[in-house]
Amino acid sequence: MLYCLRMLLMSLHFMIAGVLGVLLGICRPFNPDNSRLCARLYALPAMWLLRLRVTTQVDSLRNKPSSCVIIANHQSNYDLFVFGNVVPYRTVCIGKKSLKWVPLFGQLFWLAGNVLIDRGNPQKARRSMLTTTHTLQHEETSIWVFPEGTRNLGESLLPFKKGAFQMAIAAGVPIVPVCVSTYVKQMKLTRWNSGDILIRSLAPIPTAGLTMDDMPRLMEKCREQMVECITAMDQALQKPEGKPAPAL
Repeated sequence: MLYCLRMLLMSLHFMIAGVLGVLLGICRPFNPDNSRLCARLYALPAMWLLRLRVTTQVDSLRNKPSSCVIIANHQSNYDLFVFGNVVPYRTVCIGKKSLKWVPLFGQLFWLAGNVLIDRGNPQKARRSMLTTTHTLQHEETSIWVFPEGTRNLGESLLPFKKGAFQMAIAAGVPIVPVCVSTYVKQMKLTRWNSGDILIRSLAPIPTAGLTMDDMPRLMEKCREQMVECITAMDQALQKPEGKPAPAL
């Protein structure tokens, strides 16, 4: 019963947030800070409805360089609400072109200045990547990417795609890894308190002076750091039932 009520309220919230987000986008179309505001619009009520307790340690994200590539692990559609709490100032996201057809959310995503990539068309995808490189170099805007390319559904971190790292090296901007604990299989939406989630950002990883030949080593370094961080957070959450989440 509680689960059904939550899903009903979440559906209503998703529609209301979509309408408000589209109105914001119409008032200031393609403003790169629309994404942060819309992310909060989705995340804050959702965390209250879902009763998920999120503990964050994201100083390196909050104090990030003016332009950087942010990479994060991608577990489920709930990431929209979980990560929405920590999206920093002037940060846009890369998503697949098909998102644009999702009612309200797709239009909001586009008006928020996010980048839509046609993954089935390599030439268009390459042009989009060149546009994002220009954005990183000249517009003091950061780009949030899920380098796994798809949801891992709470399993181990999937192999990384090259796009985020190509952008960072081409623009010469740092990479800021952001990790969320493995929550998708642990949250219990049939309970009043659904579970605990930890989010931690890691120190920026510089790319200045690197070439595309350095990309495999850079990808491996980022993935290793994120796997280590996620493992540590998961271990911290292995606690007796009913106790609060530990501080990071």
